[in-house]
Amino acid sequence: MLLLIQSIFNRSVVSGYTDDDRLLSLEQKTLDVSKDDAAVHCGSSASSLVWWSGARGGWPQLLAVSLIEVGNMNHRMSQRMMLPFIVGVLLLPWFGGLVLGEVGHNFSKCPKFFYNETPPVGFNGAEYQPICQRYKNKYRFATLYHRQHRAPLYSAYILSPADGKRPSKRWKYEPQLAFSRAGSEMTPFHSPVDQNVKESQAVPQDYKGSSFTKGHLNPSMHQETKEDREATFTLTNIVPQQKGSNSGPWNQLENEVLSRYKAFCKGPMHVITGAMPYESVERWIKNRVSVPEYMWSAYCCPSYSSDLPESVQPFFPTYAAVGRNDRNSGEEIVPVNVKARASVRGYDVRRMPLNELEGILRARLNTEISLFRGQCK
Repeated sequence: MLLLIQSIFNRSVVSGYTDDDRLLSLEQKTLDVSKDDAAVHCGSSASSLVWWSGARGGWPQLLAVSLIEVGNMNHRMSQRMMLPFIVGVLLLPWFGGLVLGEVGHNFSKCPKFFYNETPPVGFNGAEYQPICQRYKNKYRFATLYHRQHRAPLYSAYILSPADGKRPSKRWKYEPQLAFSRAGSEMTPFHSPVDQNVKESQAVPQDYKGSSFTKGHLNPSMHQETKEDREATFTLTNIVPQQKGSNSGPWNQLENEVLSRYKAFCKGPMHVITGAMPYESVERWIKNRVSVPEYMWSAYCCPSYSSDLPESVQPFFPTYAAVGRNDRNSGEEIVPVNVKARASVRGYDVRRMPLNELEGILRARLNTEISLFRGQCK
């Protein structure tokens, strides 16, 4: 990065490419910034240096850095004198200098939600943003968020049966996705929604008028306290899910896992639930939020009853499942039960061993995947 800028800085335009190969440019005087591009602009009469992430930009921060009379400085300073300052600002995000609080480069602040405090292996794309989900001054669960998709790839949590009813829906957002120096806790939406929040993540308006429900990756009824359950109502824990799946076979799976935990687990159960994108043509809500083709989930319960019934033994210490979110998808991964009632037909869930799920994810994401360190053994 530094060598690139040094080698071409003597020209009036410095160019590079974002993750999706859209051109971004830095000009000394003027620059047209489109909604879908990322750009740095330093004008000859400007008093600020702006780094802006567009609707599907690949850069992980939105940053506005005030300068002191840059316009006047441009007339007094040579390009060589300005270079170290500009390069320093450009490189700050790569070294984490402006990343504060719970949205960071890894899960170092909330490793407890993963088995052996080790996040899954294989999800390494620059587009993925780790979030330690913080609510009322406590970490509640962890999420790997896909910025361009405005949706989570997975949420990881420790299952604990609810001690009360489902809380009222008060949807929240992650302020640090929009402003790197924002507060560290998820925040309820207010009207009107700030434009920077809209650009950085999904908002309630995205789901209005669509055919999709808000599908929890970490379901509220898998969380013990009222505050834990309230924390699941953040749109960074939500994917677009068809109603036939959300209230049908997928809901049955969530209840099944909960019952299995209560009956046989003697220690913590670590759960990772995620969304699987389409293999070829992506699907979107309002050209903003990515729709998954499948849901997937896996659990790890290393401490369980020593006298498991023979019929239950295959489900420990790990088990997994994949659920359809598109009734028109092929049946290679999850077959369709044609005898199911019409409202849920095509939203089947297939149970499977952990290594089979990892193989499906490996093929779909084109990378080696390991969800639980040492296969939860």
